[in-house]
Amino acid sequence: MRAVVLDDYQRCAARFASWDDLGLDVAYVHDHLRGEDLVARLADAAVVVAMRERTPFDAALLAQIPSLRLLVSTGARNASIDLDAARDRGIVVCGTRSLTTPTVEQTWALILAVMRRVTLEDRSMRSGGWQTTTGADLAGATLGLVGLGRLGKAVARIGLAFDIRVLAWSQNLDQGVAREVGVEPTTKEELFARSDVVSVHLVLSDRTKGIVGDAALRATKPTACLVNTSRGPVVDTRALIAALNESRIAGAGIDVHDVEPLAQNDPLRSTPNTVLTPHLGYVTEANYRLFYGDAVEDIRAWMDGSPIRVLA
Repeated sequence: MRAVVLDDYQRCAARFASWDDLGLDVAYVHDHLRGEDLVARLADAAVVVAMRERTPFDAALLAQIPSLRLLVSTGARNASIDLDAARDRGIVVCGTRSLTTPTVEQTWALILAVMRRVTLEDRSMRSGGWQTTTGADLAGATLGLVGLGRLGKAVARIGLAFDIRVLAWSQNLDQGVAREVGVEPTTKEELFARSDVVSVHLVLSDRTKGIVGDAALRATKPTACLVNTSRGPVVDTRALIAALNESRIAGAGIDVHDVEPLAQNDPLRSTPNTVLTPHLGYVTEANYRLFYGDAVEDIRAWMDGSPIRVLA
């Protein structure tokens, strides 16, 4: 029986779990596949391990890989898998556990890099420069959180430790919970108008897609920055690029993108005052150990006839 591990960009999946113990023919795919190339690589696979939402498994794709019996997604949810279509075809879909701390740490890495102009000064230093920008202060600043779930609360706690005033808004925000963690609940309009940095922490859905759009960005102060470590489509990328190119906001730290990997000619790559990272929010040693270790457990349990962490 053949298993395929997709999007193993860093060529590290093999060392984070005991794949050999499964007794399967395991193939690791180190580049990102689409279309006919993807179908060809999965043609005889009974098991596929997908990395987050890199590869959408819609009804059309599932119909082209009839040998597939188990689809494992890293993480506990995957909006790019058609769970109904998988169920209709008798495909078991399982998830894995994941850590919240890596994304929180990445969020603050981007906030600090953007506000203190770290990457700009790094590039300047390497070309012989010295002190070319003036960074913004965090202490006394206002952080606006779009979303106050597990990640948002963790980001808020660190913000409070920096002596930052923290605001929060979401469509279903529990104002009592916000106040309990030291966060001021507010409206969407006021959050964007008051914040020195806005950080996005929402699950992608039809309701949240494009929720940070042109109107919100036009309400943002020209000295403010935006950070997104949730999902690319939560922010209207075209509106963000326009705001950056027109200097209507001071900068952005973007870890997630509408289509990943980001295309070589994507206009986001040439926007000013941006720190761009290739979806590193989950990419840590501990998280990969959990992802791939759980994936092996999922496969073994399915082979034993008792699937675990079933999503569909």
